[in-house]
Amino acid sequence: MSLPTLLSQHIVRRPQRIALLQHIAEQGSITRAAKSAGLSYKAAWDAIDELNNLADRPLVERSVGGKGGGGAKLSEEGLRVLRLYQRLQALQAQLLEASENAGDLGLLSRLMLRTSARNQLHGKVVGIQAQGHNDRIHLELARGLLIDAQITHDSTLRLELGLGTEVVALIKAGWLTLYPLDQPDDCSANSLQGVIEHIAVAADGPNEVRIGLPNGQTLCALADPLELVERNLDAGSPVQVRFSPANVLLGTPL
Repeated sequence: MSLPTLLSQHIVRRPQRIALLQHIAEQGSITRAAKSAGLSYKAAWDAIDELNNLADRPLVERSVGGKGGGGAKLSEEGLRVLRLYQRLQALQAQLLEASENAGDLGLLSRLMLRTSARNQLHGKVVGIQAQGHNDRIHLELARGLLIDAQITHDSTLRLELGLGTEVVALIKAGWLTLYPLDQPDDCSANSLQGVIEHIAVAADGPNEVRIGLPNGQTLCALADPLELVERNLDAGSPVQVRFSPANVLLGTPL
């Protein structure tokens, strides 16, 4: 899925998240940009994570902390995407004028994928390995990070997957397990190393953990507070993120 395709879908589905780029460029602060965009501070962080994960290179460069909630600015890629967004806004206005029925845009919106998966990572297929009725799909994420997905062979054919096919890998937060770096390897699972950027403590239930990956993408995991303590994992800790290839769902453009 090309970046323009991803962004054009966001224009219809969630225009606030794309418009957040413009607010960041103007405000230079996540807190102020969130307020200008009509988003909560957490929603703004989630939007930045999603946009960075779907792009080949991070769109937003940020620093954590401070009274203003941390500084933020657009990368060169982010500035380019912002210019694209502004052009798409003009095209959207033309589309609204051209629609023949008040329900046309609602129909288009319903036909576009929405997902509850917190982690949406843009990548491409670099290998397909047959395993009986299933296929193991080797994916390359931004800056060379590798993960595997396990899907049925019928799904491979239905999605028309081949070498170089661009996909979005969907992974629910509850499917990720966090370990310290010295945990013995598990060859059957995906394993990515990162750093815990933030832990949102829940009053009841698992904590929400944001992990920064070395390629600029971000993962969100749900972790039991006691397990975090037992594994000596806290904000700033290096961490190993594991998840089964069977828990990686794949999406492609229509």
